[in-house]
Amino acid sequence: MKKENSILNHLVIIMALALIFTSGCKKEDPAPSDSGLTDQSGNTYKTVVIGTQTWMAENLKTTKYNDNKDIPNVPVSSAWIKLTTPGFCWYDNDETVNKPLYGALYNWYAANTGKLCPAGWHVPTDADFKTLEMSLGMTQAQADGTAWRGTNQGSQEKGTTGWKTGENGSNTSGFSALPGGFRYYADGSFFNAGELTYWWCSDESSTTTGYYRRLDGSKTGVYREGTSKAAGKYVRCVKD
Repeated sequence: MKKENSILNHLVIIMALALIFTSGCKKEDPAPSDSGLTDQSGNTYKTVVIGTQTWMAENLKTTKYNDNKDIPNVPVSSAWIKLTTPGFCWYDNDETVNKPLYGALYNWYAANTGKLCPAGWHVPTDADFKTLEMSLGMTQAQADGTAWRGTNQGSQEKGTTGWKTGENGSNTSGFSALPGGFRYYADGSFFNAGELTYWWCSDESSTTTGYYRRLDGSKTGVYREGTSKAAGKYVRCVKD
Protein backbone atom coordinates (compact mmCIF):
# COMPACT_ATOMS: atom_id res chain seq x y z
CA MET A 1 0.00 0.00 0.00
CA LYS A 2 2.82 2.42 0.85
CA LYS A 3 4.47 1.69 -2.50
CA GLU A 4 1.18 2.37 -4.33
CA ASN A 5 0.72 5.65 -2.45
CA SER A 6 4.27 6.67 -3.33
CA ILE A 7 3.71 5.97 -7.03
CA LEU A 8 0.41 7.87 -6.93
CA ASN A 9 2.05 10.85 -5.25
CA HIS A 10 4.80 10.89 -7.87
CA LEU A 11 2.19 10.80 -10.66
CA VAL A 12 0.30 13.70 -9.10
CA ILE A 13 3.52 15.76 -8.87
CA ILE A 14 4.46 14.97 -12.49
CA MET A 15 0.98 15.93 -13.74
CA ALA A 16 1.06 19.18 -11.75
CA LEU A 17 4.48 20.10 -13.14
CA ALA A 18 3.33 19.30 -16.69
CA LEU A 19 0.28 21.51 -16.23
CA ILE A 20 2.41 24.38 -14.96
CA PHE A 21 4.89 23.97 -17.82
CA THR A 22 2.26 23.87 -20.58
CA SER A 23 0.36 26.78 -19.07
CA GLY A 24 3.51 28.87 -18.93
CA CYS A 25 4.41 28.07 -22.53
CA LYS A 26 0.96 28.52 -24.05
CA LYS A 27 0.95 31.33 -26.60
CA GLU A 28 -1.93 33.66 -25.88
CA ASP A 29 -3.53 35.84 -28.52
CA PRO A 30 -2.47 39.49 -28.17
CA ALA A 31 -4.95 41.56 -26.20
CA PRO A 32 -5.21 45.35 -26.38
CA SER A 33 -4.20 47.04 -23.15
CA ASP A 34 -4.97 50.42 -21.57
CA SER A 35 -1.51 51.86 -22.10
CA GLY A 36 -2.15 55.43 -21.01
CA LEU A 37 -1.30 56.65 -24.51
CA THR A 38 -2.90 60.08 -24.93
CA ASP A 39 -3.01 62.41 -27.93
CA GLN A 40 -2.82 66.21 -27.93
CA SER A 41 -6.64 66.46 -27.80
CA GLY A 42 -6.82 64.33 -24.63
CA ASN A 43 -8.08 61.11 -26.23
CA THR A 44 -6.63 57.93 -24.74
CA TYR A 45 -5.96 54.73 -26.67
CA LYS A 46 -5.58 51.02 -26.16
CA THR A 47 -2.45 49.53 -27.72
CA VAL A 48 -1.38 46.04 -28.73
CA VAL A 49 1.96 44.33 -29.42
CA ILE A 50 1.94 42.45 -32.72
CA GLY A 51 5.20 40.74 -33.57
CA THR A 52 7.99 43.29 -33.09
CA GLN A 53 5.69 46.33 -33.30
CA THR A 54 3.37 48.17 -30.94
CA TRP A 55 0.21 49.53 -32.58
CA MET A 56 -2.80 51.56 -31.52
CA ALA A 57 -5.68 49.11 -31.16
CA GLU A 58 -8.16 51.78 -32.33
CA ASN A 59 -8.22 54.59 -34.86
CA LEU A 60 -6.77 58.03 -34.20
CA LYS A 61 -9.22 60.72 -33.03
CA THR A 62 -7.04 63.78 -32.57
CA THR A 63 -8.06 67.23 -33.83
CA LYS A 64 -4.65 68.69 -32.94
CA TYR A 65 -1.13 67.98 -34.07
CA ASN A 66 1.40 66.94 -31.45
CA ASP A 67 2.67 70.55 -31.42
CA ASN A 68 -0.82 71.56 -30.20
CA LYS A 69 -1.82 73.32 -33.44
CA ASP A 70 -5.33 72.66 -34.74
CA ILE A 71 -5.94 70.40 -37.73
CA PRO A 72 -8.53 72.04 -40.01
CA ASN A 73 -11.95 70.41 -39.79
CA VAL A 74 -13.44 70.45 -43.30
CA PRO A 75 -17.06 69.25 -43.29
CA VAL A 76 -18.16 70.85 -46.60
CA SER A 77 -17.67 68.47 -49.53
CA SER A 78 -16.87 71.15 -52.13
CA ALA A 79 -14.05 72.41 -49.92
CA TRP A 80 -12.81 68.91 -49.02
CA ILE A 81 -12.22 67.77 -52.60
CA LYS A 82 -10.09 70.84 -53.39
CA LEU A 83 -7.69 70.38 -50.48
CA THR A 84 -3.98 70.07 -51.13
CA THR A 85 -3.29 70.80 -47.47
CA PRO A 86 -4.16 68.84 -44.31
CA GLY A 87 -7.75 68.33 -43.22
CA PHE A 88 -9.91 66.00 -41.14
CA CYS A 89 -13.60 65.23 -40.60
CA TRP A 90 -15.91 62.75 -38.92
CA TYR A 91 -17.82 60.15 -40.92
CA ASP A 92 -21.09 61.77 -42.08
CA ASN A 93 -19.88 64.85 -40.17
CA ASP A 94 -21.38 63.22 -37.07
CA GLU A 95 -18.84 63.57 -34.27
CA THR A 96 -21.21 62.39 -31.53
CA VAL A 97 -21.82 58.97 -33.07
CA ASN A 98 -18.76 58.28 -35.17
CA LYS A 99 -15.83 59.73 -33.21
CA PRO A 100 -16.03 57.15 -30.38
CA LEU A 101 -16.82 54.33 -32.79
CA TYR A 102 -14.47 54.90 -35.73
CA GLY A 103 -12.20 57.85 -34.97
CA ALA A 104 -11.43 60.66 -37.44
CA LEU A 105 -11.01 60.61 -41.20
CA TYR A 106 -7.88 62.43 -42.45
CA ASN A 107 -6.62 63.26 -45.91
CA TRP A 108 -3.14 62.12 -46.90
CA TYR A 109 -1.72 65.61 -46.41
CA ALA A 110 -2.54 65.39 -42.70
CA ALA A 111 -1.14 61.85 -42.49
CA ASN A 112 2.12 63.02 -44.05
CA THR A 113 2.81 65.99 -41.75
CA GLY A 114 4.91 63.98 -39.28
CA LYS A 115 2.93 65.64 -36.47
CA LEU A 116 -0.34 63.69 -36.47
CA CYS A 117 0.49 60.97 -33.95
CA PRO A 118 1.46 61.46 -30.29
CA ALA A 119 5.16 61.99 -29.57
CA GLY A 120 7.05 58.69 -29.87
CA TRP A 121 4.56 57.35 -32.43
CA HIS A 122 4.12 57.82 -36.17
CA VAL A 123 1.74 57.24 -39.06
CA PRO A 124 2.83 53.86 -40.43
CA THR A 125 4.78 53.63 -43.64
CA ASP A 126 3.94 51.08 -46.32
CA ALA A 127 6.87 49.06 -44.94
CA ASP A 128 5.43 49.21 -41.41
CA PHE A 129 2.19 47.67 -42.66
CA LYS A 130 4.14 44.98 -44.51
CA THR A 131 5.93 44.10 -41.27
CA LEU A 132 2.56 43.77 -39.54
CA GLU A 133 1.16 41.60 -42.32
CA MET A 134 4.18 39.30 -42.47
CA SER A 135 4.07 38.85 -38.70
CA LEU A 136 0.55 37.47 -39.28
CA GLY A 137 1.77 35.00 -41.89
CA MET A 138 1.88 36.87 -45.20
CA THR A 139 4.91 36.10 -47.37
CA GLN A 140 7.27 38.82 -48.59
CA ALA A 141 6.03 38.28 -52.15
CA GLN A 142 2.41 38.65 -51.04
CA ALA A 143 3.21 41.73 -48.97
CA ASP A 144 4.93 43.37 -51.95
CA GLY A 145 1.91 42.79 -54.18
CA THR A 146 -1.07 45.06 -54.80
CA ALA A 147 -4.87 44.59 -54.65
CA TRP A 148 -6.02 41.69 -52.43
CA ARG A 149 -3.09 39.89 -50.81
CA GLY A 150 -2.47 37.13 -48.32
CA THR A 151 -4.84 34.53 -46.93
CA ASN A 152 -6.51 35.32 -43.61
CA GLN A 153 -4.50 38.33 -42.44
CA GLY A 154 -7.52 40.61 -42.85
CA SER A 155 -9.61 38.30 -40.68
CA GLN A 156 -6.87 38.34 -38.05
CA GLU A 157 -7.05 42.15 -38.01
CA LYS A 158 -10.86 42.50 -37.98
CA GLY A 159 -12.73 42.75 -34.70
CA THR A 160 -14.96 39.90 -33.55
CA THR A 161 -17.95 42.27 -33.43
CA GLY A 162 -19.04 45.42 -35.26
CA TRP A 163 -19.12 43.98 -38.78
CA LYS A 164 -22.15 42.57 -40.62
CA THR A 165 -23.44 39.15 -39.66
CA GLY A 166 -21.01 36.53 -40.91
CA GLU A 167 -18.29 39.11 -41.66
CA ASN A 168 -16.64 39.56 -38.26
CA GLY A 169 -13.01 38.58 -37.94
CA SER A 170 -11.08 36.38 -35.53
CA ASN A 171 -9.06 39.36 -34.20
CA THR A 172 -6.26 37.01 -33.23
CA SER A 173 -3.84 39.92 -33.82
CA GLY A 174 -5.62 42.22 -31.36
CA PHE A 175 -5.75 44.96 -34.06
CA SER A 176 -9.54 45.20 -33.51
CA ALA A 177 -10.45 46.81 -36.85
CA LEU A 178 -13.98 48.17 -37.35
CA PRO A 179 -15.73 49.02 -40.65
CA GLY A 180 -15.66 52.82 -40.59
CA GLY A 181 -16.09 53.47 -44.33
CA PHE A 182 -14.32 56.38 -46.06
CA ARG A 183 -14.74 59.82 -47.65
CA TYR A 184 -14.60 59.84 -51.44
CA TYR A 185 -12.03 62.18 -52.95
CA ALA A 186 -14.08 62.99 -56.08
CA ASP A 187 -17.18 64.49 -54.46
CA GLY A 188 -16.62 64.42 -50.68
CA SER A 189 -19.38 61.86 -50.03
CA PHE A 190 -19.19 59.29 -47.24
CA PHE A 191 -19.48 55.60 -48.12
CA ASN A 192 -19.57 52.04 -46.75
CA ALA A 193 -19.55 52.39 -42.96
CA GLY A 194 -20.43 48.96 -41.61
CA GLU A 195 -18.87 47.26 -44.65
CA LEU A 196 -15.18 48.15 -44.99
CA THR A 197 -12.39 50.34 -43.70
CA TYR A 198 -9.18 52.06 -44.87
CA TRP A 199 -5.97 53.38 -43.28
CA TRP A 200 -3.39 55.73 -44.72
CA CYS A 201 0.30 55.02 -45.03
CA SER A 202 2.54 58.06 -44.72
CA ASP A 203 4.34 57.50 -48.01
CA GLU A 204 3.39 58.31 -51.59
CA SER A 205 2.60 55.80 -54.30
CA SER A 206 2.91 58.63 -56.86
CA THR A 207 3.02 62.42 -56.86
CA THR A 208 -0.78 62.55 -56.58
CA THR A 209 -1.52 59.36 -54.62
CA GLY A 210 -0.67 57.80 -51.26
CA TYR A 211 -0.51 54.15 -50.19
CA TYR A 212 -3.31 52.70 -48.08
CA ARG A 213 -4.63 49.46 -46.61
CA ARG A 214 -8.21 48.26 -46.84
CA LEU A 215 -10.26 45.54 -45.16
CA ASP A 216 -13.69 44.37 -46.38
CA GLY A 217 -16.27 42.43 -44.44
CA SER A 218 -16.59 39.94 -47.29
CA LYS A 219 -12.82 39.41 -47.73
CA THR A 220 -10.21 37.66 -45.61
CA GLY A 221 -7.09 39.28 -47.12
CA VAL A 222 -5.70 42.82 -47.01
CA TYR A 223 -5.90 45.27 -49.93
CA ARG A 224 -2.87 47.43 -50.81
CA GLU A 225 -2.94 50.18 -53.41
CA GLY A 226 -2.58 53.93 -53.88
CA THR A 227 -5.34 56.53 -54.19
CA SER A 228 -5.85 60.28 -54.36
CA LYS A 229 -4.31 62.20 -51.48
CA ALA A 230 -7.66 64.03 -51.12
CA ALA A 231 -9.44 60.87 -49.91
CA GLY A 232 -10.58 60.63 -46.30
CA LYS A 233 -9.19 57.57 -44.52
CA TYR A 234 -8.43 56.51 -40.96
CA VAL A 235 -5.03 56.40 -39.25
CA ARG A 236 -3.48 53.86 -36.91
CA CYS A 237 -0.31 55.03 -35.22
CA VAL A 238 2.64 52.67 -34.61
CA LYS A 239 5.29 53.18 -31.96
CA ASP A 240 8.68 54.54 -33.07
